[in-house]
This record gives sequence, C-alpha cells and structure tokens, in this order.
Amino acid sequence: MIWCILIPLIVGIICAILGYLLGKISKKCNYDDYELKIKKLKEELEACKKSKQDLHNDLEKTKSALTTCNIDLDACRNNKISLEADLKDTKASLASSLAISSTAAILPFSADAAKAVFGKKIKQDDLKIVEGIGPKIEQLFHNHDIKTWKALSECSLEKCKEVLLSGGDRFKLHKPGTWPKQAKLAYEGEWEALLKWQDELDGGR
Repeated sequence: MIWCILIPLIVGIICAILGYLLGKISKKCNYDDYELKIKKLKEELEACKKSKQDLHNDLEKTKSALTTCNIDLDACRNNKISLEADLKDTKASLASSLAISSTAAILPFSADAAKAVFGKKIKQDDLKIVEGIGPKIEQLFHNHDIKTWKALSECSLEKCKEVLLSGGDRFKLHKPGTWPKQAKLAYEGEWEALLKWQDELDGGR
C-alpha cells in the first residue's frame, strides 16, 4: 500500500527534477543564442560606425578638393581676365604702330621734282605716267577702285590682267608685267629711275 503511494511520488519528484534541469538547459541555450546575437549586432554596429566614419572622411576630402578646385578656377579666371587685358593692350599698341607706320609710309608728292625730270606737269596719282597705260586703261583700273600709284604698285600681275580683261578682247594684247613696279617708282618719287627705265621699255614691256 505504501509502495503504491511512494512510487508515484518518487516518479513525480524525478519528473519535476528532470523538468527543472531541462528548463535550465533550455534557458542556457537561449542565453547563448542571445549572447551570439548581441555579439553579432555589436560587430555590425562597429562596422556601421566605421563605414560612417569612412564616409565622413571621404566627404571631408571631397569638400577640400572642391575648395581647391574653386581656388584654382578663380585663379584661372583672373589669369584669363589679365591675358585678355594684355591682348587688348597689345592689339591697341599694334594698331597704333600700324597707323603710325602707314602714316609714315605715305610719301609726299613733289610736282616740281616730277616736272624737272619729265619736262611736263605731272598730276599726283595719274596712272598714265606708267608706260603702257592710256586713258582707257586708266579708267578700267579706276573702275576696279585702283586709283593711286600705291594701289597699282600693290597689284599682282593676275589682278592687272583681270582689269584688262574687263575691258574686252581689245585689251588682251597689253602686257602689264612692269606696271606695278613703275607705279612703285612713281609713288616713291624715284622719277629719274622711272624715266630711265621707261626709255628702255617698249610699250610698257
């Protein structure tokens, strides 16, 4: 009778003890899992902090590089402005020099000197002073805005031929090879040299 009571009681106690032990073991396993999870979370947090710091450092470097670029850009702009000003001054100086040179290159015409050599009155920029040019050919040059000895002296042979062709076939026979050089002598007031040369020419050739 007593065993009938004791055996269930002992079994109950043993089950209770086993249940307690199993519970502790289960809690310990859960605790270990939590510890592992916490450790992993801490590692992830540290990695996140490091990544954030790296991004912050990169941002600071980018800001510094941008500041340097802005400084270089401002310096480049200032240099450009300075160069443009220098170029403007150089152009103005060159234009002034060319104007002075052009003014200096205009030789004064002396009608008396020309008359003394040719024995007749010479009108300034009279293209007919050139051996081979008559009134009609002079008009052709005038039609092409070549109205001075200087302008004729700067004409190429091709330009002279083009002027002659504008007058028709009857002007094709003329040879304008020496005309610019003759005009240059007239423009420079080299009357004796011009007359001597013309004495050697045949119809301007």
